[in-house]
Amino acid sequence: MYTAKGQLDRNALIKQYQPLVRRLAHHMMAKLPASVEVDDLIQVGLIGLSDALTRYEASQGVQFETFATQRIRGAMLDELRENDWMSRGSRKSQKDIEVAMRRLEHRLGRSPAESEIAAELGISLVDYQSLLGKVRGTQLVYLEDMSRGEDDDTFLDRHVADSSADPLNMLRDQRLRQSLVTAIKGLPEREQYIMSMYYEQDMNLKEIAAVLDVTESRICQLHSQSIARLRAKMRSH
Repeated sequence: MYTAKGQLDRNALIKQYQPLVRRLAHHMMAKLPASVEVDDLIQVGLIGLSDALTRYEASQGVQFETFATQRIRGAMLDELRENDWMSRGSRKSQKDIEVAMRRLEHRLGRSPAESEIAAELGISLVDYQSLLGKVRGTQLVYLEDMSRGEDDDTFLDRHVADSSADPLNMLRDQRLRQSLVTAIKGLPEREQYIMSMYYEQDMNLKEIAAVLDVTESRICQLHSQSIARLRAKMRSH
């Protein structure tokens, strides 16, 4: 898109790619606690989009949308990294859920139901579901924290910032990949559907909720629970 003077029409391009910013923000929200506002992510993402327009060079051989997606995500992650958005209490709650799941799976020989996990944690089902909504799920393929400490670095540093923990690099390990596939197949059927729609079909929580005819908050809970199950299984790897 160019102006009458043959210059790149930045305003038109920003308007064209605003849906991309919103989609990336909503997709990222599944991995963030409820305290993070999606509108804040969108605003930061628009700054990343503007930066992409400034830096993009067609001669690099990369499509603009691919380049912009990287800059938008990077801007969002930088903003989150500056504000350690997952509190120590939330990290502990997440770990407690995973520990409870591992104990129950060992004892029961199957994936535990929500009510069983709640009972193992010593809280009501309603409180457990509320807890899932607060901690949310971390991204599926960032597994490096399973062998690193949790007290000396920030959550984003452990899950996102470390270039060596890039999901593609992690999944090149055939044994890890096979373990992950096996773990996903062991999820309850409904949670398998959610994981497939979110990670394979790139749907956000609102879209998945519409497909399954439940609330978005319920999908958030089930997504968090699915991730916790996988992380509990993968820790043994």
